[in-house]
Amino acid sequence: MNAVDMTGDFGNPARQRSSVVQHIRGLAPTLAPAERRVADAITAEPRLVVSTTITELAQRCSTSETTVVRFCRRAGFRGYAELRLAVATELGADQARADGGLTPGTDIDRDDTLQELVRKVAFADVRAIQETMEHLDIGQLDRVITALSAARRISLFGMGASAFAAQDLQHKLLRVDRIALAIADSHLALGTAALLSAEDVAVGLSHTGETSEVVAYLRVARDHGATTVAIVNYPRSPLTRHADLVITTQVRETRFRSGAMASRLAQLAVVDCVFLGMAQRSYDATLQALTRTHQVVHPEDSTRRQ
Repeated sequence: MNAVDMTGDFGNPARQRSSVVQHIRGLAPTLAPAERRVADAITAEPRLVVSTTITELAQRCSTSETTVVRFCRRAGFRGYAELRLAVATELGADQARADGGLTPGTDIDRDDTLQELVRKVAFADVRAIQETMEHLDIGQLDRVITALSAARRISLFGMGASAFAAQDLQHKLLRVDRIALAIADSHLALGTAALLSAEDVAVGLSHTGETSEVVAYLRVARDHGATTVAIVNYPRSPLTRHADLVITTQVRETRFRSGAMASRLAQLAVVDCVFLGMAQRSYDATLQALTRTHQVVHPEDSTRRQ
């Protein structure tokens, strides 16, 4: 199963690439309305699957048992019993590694103290990075590193918080003599994408994968022959339809979008893996470039060593 194909035999642990809830959340936009209601109910309250029968879940979602079974199969499970087991196993694992009663997706409450708020933010941020690294598709990461290492030019684009991750990768690559450009203006990004060729790589970053400007940018880049890469939280999203290679993060949204805040950190962790993978493949040249750029920016360090 590649990074884009998230259906089929998901119940087999050997095939599993992401958490069950994340998988269902990513699948939801592609479902029919009745199946979408089932997906939304499960992602909003995963314990619902464990505590209800298929009849009760169908009634709660204003649909039929047949639709629930059809949803389970679309999600890669043989039936409702297999889905319940997978969700229960995941919830149990989450509880086992819970931090002082906190579990992934824990939200900020109205009456939380500032200390509790800080603890929840820290937990969400740390878990976003941990889950992203645990479920990172190493094969896709390797192919992305290979493509970027061979690229004549690397074009990067993200909006909002994703723009920070694009800029971070640009800064890292420029310091090791790689031609990379992170573009903040959407019109300029589209124009630049139209000038890319088969020798180039375009990277689109979007947490949801639905940001229209980033989707358009990757589509234009691909239409003009560039290799396209998506860094996204939802593998079945509009952005991935235009991506040759996909790296997914694993961030759980919450009411006050602390998940969206954590998504920036998860993207930065992926960016670090990409950069270090490229650096390792040209180890000596990278060290030389880092030394030269450091000496120019901090000449006083060289003076102190003399």
